[in-house]
Amino acid sequence: MERAAVSRRVPLPLLLLGGLSLLAARAGADVPVEACCTDGHQMATQYKDCSLPYTSESKECRAVGVALLGQDLKMVQEQCCQNQLEELHCAAGISLADEQDSCAAPQGSSTSLEAVIIKRCCHCCLLGRAAQAQGQSCENNLMVGYQCGLVFRACCVKGQENADFAPGDTGDLQETAKVSEIEEEQEDPYLNDRCRGGGPCKQQCRDTGQEVVCSCFVGYQLLPDGVSCEDINECIKGSQNCRLGETCINTVGSFRCQRDSSCGTGYELTEDNDCKDIDECESGIHNCLPDFICQNTLGSFRCRPKLQCKSGFIQDALGNCIDINECLSISAPCPVGQTCINTEGSYTCQKNVPNCGRGYHLNEEGTRCVDVDECSPPAEPCGQGHLCVNSLGSFRCECKAGYYFDGISRTCVDINECRRYPGRLCGHKCENTPGSYYCSCTLGFRLSSDGRSCEDVNECNSSPCSQECANVYGSYQCYCRRGYQLSDVDGTTCEDIDECALPTGGHICSYRCINFPGSFQCSCPSTGYRLAPNGRNCQDIDECVTGIHNCSINETCFNIQGGFRCLAFECPENYRRSADTRCERLPCHETQECPKLPLRITHYHLSFPTNIQVPAVVFRMGPSSAVPGDSMQLAITGGNEEGFFTTQKVSHHSGVVALTKPVPEPRDLLLTVRMDLYRHGTVSSFVAKLYIFVSAEL
Repeated sequence: MERAAVSRRVPLPLLLLGGLSLLAARAGADVPVEACCTDGHQMATQYKDCSLPYTSESKECRAVGVALLGQDLKMVQEQCCQNQLEELHCAAGISLADEQDSCAAPQGSSTSLEAVIIKRCCHCCLLGRAAQAQGQSCENNLMVGYQCGLVFRACCVKGQENADFAPGDTGDLQETAKVSEIEEEQEDPYLNDRCRGGGPCKQQCRDTGQEVVCSCFVGYQLLPDGVSCEDINECIKGSQNCRLGETCINTVGSFRCQRDSSCGTGYELTEDNDCKDIDECESGIHNCLPDFICQNTLGSFRCRPKLQCKSGFIQDALGNCIDINECLSISAPCPVGQTCINTEGSYTCQKNVPNCGRGYHLNEEGTRCVDVDECSPPAEPCGQGHLCVNSLGSFRCECKAGYYFDGISRTCVDINECRRYPGRLCGHKCENTPGSYYCSCTLGFRLSSDGRSCEDVNECNSSPCSQECANVYGSYQCYCRRGYQLSDVDGTTCEDIDECALPTGGHICSYRCINFPGSFQCSCPSTGYRLAPNGRNCQDIDECVTGIHNCSINETCFNIQGGFRCLAFECPENYRRSADTRCERLPCHETQECPKLPLRITHYHLSFPTNIQVPAVVFRMGPSSAVPGDSMQLAITGGNEEGFFTTQKVSHHSGVVALTKPVPEPRDLLLTVRMDLYRHGTVSSFVAKLYIFVSAEL
């Protein structure tokens, strides 16, 4: 019972407290939540705007907001601010109903959320006051929603209280006190209202006692689920009232009419979609200078000068006084026979004098017109040297040959024969001269005796070329003998061709190329070579064949590229010479080392240049006749310390010695190659002594 009494003492705006405030109230002692909500209330009360930054940013408020609502502090503050803002707007609507008994909203704010809430609460309060005035119950049964029901009941009850204590009421105060106590003891029926806090409905809710009935705001319609509401598109349903030239645009819960075209410069659109003239003078948006007065016109304005001009003057746009030309602005200001002459601020009239035509002028008395003699000296209207013949009011010209009379300039003008007869006067070029023309020829030709044709000039007679010259039509051509080329600088001088420096010069001579004027010559090394019959290649001189070597009688001459070598060898112990380059092993008796010696030692001579392409096979070794089952091994046993050579097995009974990396410079090498032949279970060894002579690259 005490709870109902307390609720009646709460101020009217607080009756509209929504779900979030109730949630904070149920938290009870949870002070941080109340502090967060209080911050939102202060923002709404002080600034009437919930979009500004909030001042409370404490960690406690943020932590409580997250734990309680699952969202951050900003949502708690925003909801409390929006709720408080709606309460303030609703309180303003109730005050509006109390003050003027009408709900006319301030002009310019009929579509804002603030105006909608004020108007709704004002209407609900007026309904409550009307019910009280008609003696109806303050417990409304209209489907006006929970919040509107609270305002209805509050204004109705307040009206009853005012009526009970109105001046002149002689009722018993004690009896009134008893009634109040009885009312306090009665339970507030809205405490058990299932629509408290909005109930299951999305917009408006009414508890009839038997069931909960949901309804929607104006501009919405109830969905089939009986709970939710959706916006009504008035533009499609045709329930809008837009005028011709306006387009209907649907909005949430309502609609608006928008003009199809703008009002244009100097006009503004009113709330009724009408075009209203802008008074630039009153609003101060004109650009009139201080010396001018602004005068408003429909869609624009005018600047009128404060300073007025005297008679005979008119003011321009800048306020300056400009003289009026009365001779032009006034029709016939002077009498017939007189001429109007404008003056500053006025005009004068002057008597007319005779006006003589072209070719005439006034006589000395100024009474009549006489002929002008255009041909009298020193005037020469036809031009110097041409004859001028005077006539009344004019003259004529008799022009010399090569000239014609121009009727526009009335003088003798030169005839351009080259332009009038193109290609018919001169063979090559025609150049005009005063009264005539002359012909000229292009380079390489001279004018013939007829003064018009051109004939070729033989430039070779003046020896313009350093070697050979050939005359061509209109020019000449220089050319050079073999071994020379024409200079790119003057085209007449012949320069020697350096065949040795040409890109292909390295292929002209096999060894060395020597250039001289007009030709070249190949040369060979001073010793060991001679020039071949083609004059370009170098041939090796075989000193062993020609007999120009210096080998002794016990030595063998071996020819190499660019030289020769004197070779001599002796068979080692236990061997005998079986040929010029071969040593055979003597029969073995009781010596145990003898069977291990090679059966044969053969000497070979090889020669190749340093630029031989690698890898290259230089020697092949194997038995003279192969027997099935033969097997052999080939190895270099001496002379390959630098690793130039290697052995490769080709088959079971054959192998080769190959050069695997180039020898960088000329040198003599002695290579010992051993072959072990496995035949019928026995091993026979053979040794080849390779004398390798690497010659220089030619």
